Amino acid sequence: MGQAAQKFAFTATDYLAWEAEQVERHEYLDGEVFAMAGAEDRHVTVAGNVYIALRQHLSGGPCRTYMSDMRLHVASANCYFYPDVMVTCSAQDQASALSKSEPKLIVEVLSASTAAFDRGLKFRHYRSLPSLEEYALIDLDTRSTDCYRKGFDGLWVLHPFAKGETVALASVALSISAVQLFAEVLEV
Repeated sequence: MGQAAQKFAFTATDYLAWEAEQVERHEYLDGEVFAMAGAEDRHVTVAGNVYIALRQHLSGGPCRTYMSDMRLHVASANCYFYPDVMVTCSAQDQASALSKSEPKLIVEVLSASTAAFDRGLKFRHYRSLPSLEEYALIDLDTRSTDCYRKGFDGLWVLHPFAKGETVALASVALSISAVQLFAEVLEV
């Protein structure tokens, strides 16, 4: 009978040094490293549409919008993620060139391979960020968006937006029409 393969665990410091030398991106979850899969055209297009709308809306103010190449550190869970889009208004984040840790808004565009993780464990880790006010999940297949907003009581409340509805991102006071959100994305 064969022996189980040994599992190598990275420290966060090891991961950051190793990741800096990699061509492809990897997420880090408390000692384990996971390769990021490439995204399909409509995923990238919708993420870009969200980024452009947020960037234009927040231009000239204290908040910054980042796309999927900016790393997010969730210290309480010992994790590093690459959200599709995030907004931070933190002076500490502006001083950090390689990762952010105090996002106000995170947007994930769902794919078949990541939807369960984005809705489950990743969201649980994201909820541990004191700065996070809103988490938006965009479903490409149904063209719907689920926005979770943290209330004054600390509870997260779902605000769903169906196909064709304008998506309201309350944390940044921006509404994005369905036409704008899904511009240049073909129906499947």
